[in-house]
Amino acid sequence: MTHGLIGVCGMGRMGAAIAHRLLSVGQPVMVWNRDPARCAPLVAAGASMAATPADVTAACDTVVSMLFDGPAVAAVYQGAQGLLSADAKGKLFIEMSTIGPEAIRAVAQAVQMAGADFIECPVGGTVGPARDGKLLGLVGGTPQALDRARPILEHLCRRIEHAGPVGAGAQLKLAVNLPLLVYWQALGEAMGLVADLDMSADQLADLMADTSGSPVAIKHRSGELAAMLAGRGDPAVGFEARGAEKDLREMAQLSTALGLDAPVTRAAHDAFTAAVSGQIGGKDAMTIAALNWRKARREPA
Repeated sequence: MTHGLIGVCGMGRMGAAIAHRLLSVGQPVMVWNRDPARCAPLVAAGASMAATPADVTAACDTVVSMLFDGPAVAAVYQGAQGLLSADAKGKLFIEMSTIGPEAIRAVAQAVQMAGADFIECPVGGTVGPARDGKLLGLVGGTPQALDRARPILEHLCRRIEHAGPVGAGAQLKLAVNLPLLVYWQALGEAMGLVADLDMSADQLADLMADTSGSPVAIKHRSGELAAMLAGRGDPAVGFEARGAEKDLREMAQLSTALGLDAPVTRAAHDAFTAAVSGQIGGKDAMTIAALNWRKARREPA
């Protein structure tokens, strides 16, 4: 069953994977990106391309957006040729970016004032699950908006969790991401402690993946960890380190807003901030786990 033309704004790794998934299940898709060249693979796969976000709203019944941060979301919705500069009445907007709850509530209010339905659905999972329709959907919005969005979200998500009103999805997404991002930094510190042992990178990676403290991510990625420690190449980028730094910043800000102490989150954010400005840039967040290892072994970062 198709659901009318679906617009997808933001052709980063995740946005492009979502657009590919929708095309693969027979949905007609229109794509937009600030750099039009990023749309070319989707156009080759059968999508149409819009010149502006306003054109997406004008042409599509439903608009999905997957953008980097709060300022990018605000610009795409409310810029001079943004989504809401066109007639949005009766449309459905599904915002899948990971941003803070206050920012998402501001966008929702603008959309609703324009006479459209809005739901947030930040997701757990990276590019592979996005292409396979196996993301974890963390929804904030009214039950009525979710009912309208559900047929599309079911193409993208293996599980759809309704957390509450708009803003709840953002809170839940930050909570879901936090332990993993802290783990990558903690794993890096652990690797520094054993960098001088006479054990191969493969042995250590296999052992770390088999301990009681290891998350699902390292169990699936121990081979990539071993390759990275052995200097055989960095892991494929699924979740950029700069995105991890942004998420940790949002987590720390939310903790402050809630009156909570979050020393581990803040320490992990400081570590990612330093790493992103220095060694790992646009690499996968997991790359931070090798920095202390390389430092202890006096290898180039």
